[in-house]
This record gives sequence, C-alpha cells and structure tokens, in this order.
Amino acid sequence: MSQACSGGSDSGAIRRNAAALRAADGLALAASPIFAIMALLTAVDGSADMICMAAQDASTLSGMVPMYMLMSAIHSAPWLKLISGRRRQP
Repeated sequence: MSQACSGGSDSGAIRRNAAALRAADGLALAASPIFAIMALLTAVDGSADMICMAAQDASTLSGMVPMYMLMSAIHSAPWLKLISGRRRQP
C-alpha cells in the first residue's frame, strides 16, 4: 500500500502488525502447556476417556490422554525454538 493510500504514514500499520505478531507468538507458546494440562486433567478424571473406549476393539492409543499428549508434542516447536535461542546467547 502506498503512503498516499494509507494517510502518509505506515507507523500505525507497523504497530498493529507487531502487536499481531506478539499475540501469535503468545498463542503458539500457550498451546503446548494447555494440551499437557488437558491430558493431565483427562487422566485424573477419566470419564471422557471411558466414552471413547466404548468401542469393542479399542486400542490403548485411541483414548483422549494419548491424543492430548500427541497434540502437546506437536505444538512444542515454539518452546524448542525459544530454548535453543536462549542457549546461543552469551
């Protein structure tokens, strides 16, 4: 977008973009711990897992706890990137 169309200044757009990026980073870091907490709460409660295990030939890997643990592992990339970035700094 040219400066004429944006009112002559891009500083407002840059601030909004930076705020959106910070919010996205925060959400990315929040996903893994939330899934881990959900796995813990489901393991302690267990009532939702019984509904999923109602199938006759259900595998032990088909419950809610393994699903939440897998989701937590999949969403751990931002944490690993954050940890590796801190190690490189003197």
